[in-house]
Amino acid sequence: MRIEVQHVPLGRTALQVSRLCLGTLNFGVRTSKDDSFALMDEALARGINFFDTANQYGWQIYRGLTEEIIGEWFATGGERRDKVVLATKVFNPMSDWPNDQGLSARNIIASCEKSLRRLRTDWIDLYQMHHVDRAAPWEEIWQAMEILVRQGKVRYVGSSNFAGWHLAAAQEAANRRNFLGITSEQCIYNLVTRHVEVELIPAAQAYGIGVLVWSPLHGGLLGGALRKLEEGTAVKTAQGRAMVALDTHRDTIAEYEAFCLEQNLDPAEVAQAWTLSRPGVTAIVTGTRTMAHLDGAIRALDLELPDGVLKKLEDLFPPVGKGGPAPEAWAW
Repeated sequence: MRIEVQHVPLGRTALQVSRLCLGTLNFGVRTSKDDSFALMDEALARGINFFDTANQYGWQIYRGLTEEIIGEWFATGGERRDKVVLATKVFNPMSDWPNDQGLSARNIIASCEKSLRRLRTDWIDLYQMHHVDRAAPWEEIWQAMEILVRQGKVRYVGSSNFAGWHLAAAQEAANRRNFLGITSEQCIYNLVTRHVEVELIPAAQAYGIGVLVWSPLHGGLLGGALRKLEEGTAVKTAQGRAMVALDTHRDTIAEYEAFCLEQNLDPAEVAQAWTLSRPGVTAIVTGTRTMAHLDGAIRALDLELPDGVLKKLEDLFPPVGKGGPAPEAWAW
């Protein structure tokens, strides 16, 4: 059965985006250029019109590699660029020089120009601040973004890894300038990491800001990590965020995987379906590495979790204040 991909407004805007956003973090690094092309073609064919990248992606080889791959794909024609709502980001260092990072007006505008060249496009649909820059005043940031919007190089502005009070400060500053301001916030949110429920999501809802979720599987931890490690098939799960969290959550993850098996459900699909069902969430960014990962993410769109399953998930992964862990120190 072919699952219809739902499209919804991005925050308070009229822009329609798919509830699955194709994350491109692996493109050029864990996923070859040819396989990346195939994933983008398949995603578009299945109705996924929302693609997310960042100027820094591909840094394991060189910064900007992933944007270049997407740009090559756009250049193959077939109205690919016109069909895609393209999101990229600015903030992280692109070189060792002090002005090639952060959210100064200089770096915002220069980075946008460079991203446009790598992506082989005239415009970016959603230009996201990859992190809050505590050294940059909002007047400077919004002045730069207004220039890019007036020039037609950026359509909407988003944020990523902000706290609730950052959203409020940013949006109030934008309102004083009669500027649209932030239309989306991209944050980490999953069964293991639920601290955004405390302040960030309520702030986003209050300001009409769409919530985009990165790492809905917590780096693979919620995608059958223990089974994959036992089988020797773990790739991303065997490193980074997932392995660090596994030390703390091993017993819970074991119970989670056993419960999913008992219910004849796939752990990755359950975790993604749960995140998609949460109040305020516009879309999840699925960092697919293979076609099988993409298929699983699409199946999660159509998965309705029964009340009994939802209750068990709440028991296993309680929110902050009810036994759940506090925010990680790096988040803000």
